[in-house]
Amino acid sequence: MKKYYSEILILSLLATIIGVLTGAVDAFFGIILLKLSDFRTEHFIYLIPFLAPVGVFIAWSYQKFAGKAAKGMGLVFDVGFGNEDVIPSKLIPFSIISTWLTHLFGGSAGREGVAVQLGATISNNLGNLLGLKKYKQTLVIVGMAAGFGGLFQTPLAAAFFAIEVMIAGKLNYKILLPALIGAFTASSVSNFLGLEKFAFSLNNIPNYDYTHIFKVAFLGILFGLTGFLFSYLLGTAKAKMTKLFPNPLTKIAVGGVILSVLMFIFFQGRYSGLGTNLISIALDGQKIYSFDFILKLLLTILTLSVGFQGGEVTPLFAIGASLGAIMAPILGLPVAFSAALGYASVFSSATNTFLAPVLIGCEVFGFNTLPFFIISIALSYTFNFNKSIYGAQKVI
Repeated sequence: MKKYYSEILILSLLATIIGVLTGAVDAFFGIILLKLSDFRTEHFIYLIPFLAPVGVFIAWSYQKFAGKAAKGMGLVFDVGFGNEDVIPSKLIPFSIISTWLTHLFGGSAGREGVAVQLGATISNNLGNLLGLKKYKQTLVIVGMAAGFGGLFQTPLAAAFFAIEVMIAGKLNYKILLPALIGAFTASSVSNFLGLEKFAFSLNNIPNYDYTHIFKVAFLGILFGLTGFLFSYLLGTAKAKMTKLFPNPLTKIAVGGVILSVLMFIFFQGRYSGLGTNLISIALDGQKIYSFDFILKLLLTILTLSVGFQGGEVTPLFAIGASLGAIMAPILGLPVAFSAALGYASVFSSATNTFLAPVLIGCEVFGFNTLPFFIISIALSYTFNFNKSIYGAQKVI
């Protein structure tokens, strides 16, 4: 018993250090990314033609200099499972700079991949520096929680995401306290350094009755199938693109040209970047097109499958919010409410996680929505057929 609490104390102290360091790097990465995104929006037609050559530069850099760091999230999972010991520190600059470039020149991608990877890298290197190799798997999870928490400033969701995502269906509660400490610390530090949290207050929440429960359940199934579609197509597209273009430079060059043309044709950048524009439009009740969610889905898949860098989560938020806004008038639900359900539920389906999406929905939109998030996400989680955007994820 004494040994158990001694280990918890050590891990909690380490989690605080990891949280401080990761929160600072998250703030640096996130603030610059948002500024680059604003710059791209203002100068889109001048930047989008350079997406392909910038992509070639990214692929060449990874091929030439990244080494093991090129595995990215796969390497994080390998260390978490005990198959590898070290995450090279150069993973941090590679993932940050390549993601900045992808967003600046008009690719459609997220940002959580970078945050999770940099948190895991910081925690892994700190543990190795201190000779704490027996805690390496635990520290990776703490680092992932800190990375996610520092970027999105949703520490409850971050802690459970890190615990859930590696092995779907299994929770190691021994890691929960250090993960929470790391996530809350990183969230506080990034906020203190000026990275703003996205939050939206839902003013119109339906009554909790059977009519609305059935409507939300139907939406949950629809969101689950959408997340499954994203995960399935992403995995398939990555395999097909690699088979079609074995040379990474050729693959990203051809893909970059196609993306440039499509991004220009489809409303000159409406589907570039994170997708926060679609989230805002959906939640504010502005004009959402019936094809917004599917175009964002397909263009994100194309961006990531040809080798551009970033994450998937924020585009998943955008896809879900857009679909929810489309379905709201059909089902007679408030638009922002339905969009919020989609925001969290498609994320759940595509990542094959349950508790983290429920909590991120509450942390972003308010805990008075908890019953509806549980229902929608329970259905979306059930109807994803255990498919995940993370190919290395294990399923029990």
